[in-house]
Amino acid sequence: MIDPSHPFDAIFIVPILNLLVFFYTIFLAIKLPGAFGFAIIALTVLVRLILHPLFQKQLHTAKKMQELKPHLDRLSTKHKQDPKTLQQQQLKLYQEAGINPASGCVFLIIQIPIFIALYRALQFFLTGENMKLAITSFNKMLYFPFLKIASIDPQFFGFNLALTPAQAGQWYYYLIPVITGFLQYYQVAVSVPKQQEGLVKKDESQKSTTGEDFQKAMNTQMKYIFPILIGWFSFQFPVGLSLYWNIFSIFSIMQYKNMHK
Repeated sequence: MIDPSHPFDAIFIVPILNLLVFFYTIFLAIKLPGAFGFAIIALTVLVRLILHPLFQKQLHTAKKMQELKPHLDRLSTKHKQDPKTLQQQQLKLYQEAGINPASGCVFLIIQIPIFIALYRALQFFLTGENMKLAITSFNKMLYFPFLKIASIDPQFFGFNLALTPAQAGQWYYYLIPVITGFLQYYQVAVSVPKQQEGLVKKDESQKSTTGEDFQKAMNTQMKYIFPILIGWFSFQFPVGLSLYWNIFSIFSIMQYKNMHK
């Protein structure tokens, strides 16, 4: 249950509900088929525009890290027996380059409450026979009277955005987690440069450092395990969430490819 008096709900969930209904109302007014799905897409685009500066910061940090990698490798080799000195030298190098490696995580972290808020919003449409009660509660959280709705049609090109693929039981719903997992895999593939994947061939006598091994393991998990997890989640979560996630991924792929050009 959404509680507008709760700080998290008031800051994230209620505004997202209002934006979702605002776009839905506009698309209904122009008689756009699949208005609810396009409302989710419009919300995704708006969130993406708001987060664009953070994403640009992430791209800048990733590019700088790529440029610094040869220097970091030399430091790892030079101070592999002295982890404390290695860490100090790495921090010094980051400061000289004017970057904070942790800043790249902000873009991902800030998406979490937005994703949770959208999931909670879509829960309103999973109430079945209590839909009327849900809509009544829903309308109480809207900022303006003209946004109040009598019902919501979650159909979008043959898909019920409020259902999960597991609930739907139709074969074409099973395509959703496959597409979602593939887009996540492709996003990671275009975002991680080859040299960061540890694909640069080494002489057989040259041993990998602990840091390099850890980086390789992390890259492998991000490229293969994370897409599988996202695909599994999209099988269990409403299709509307997958729509949001996939549109977001497409934007990221386009921007990563543009950066590498």
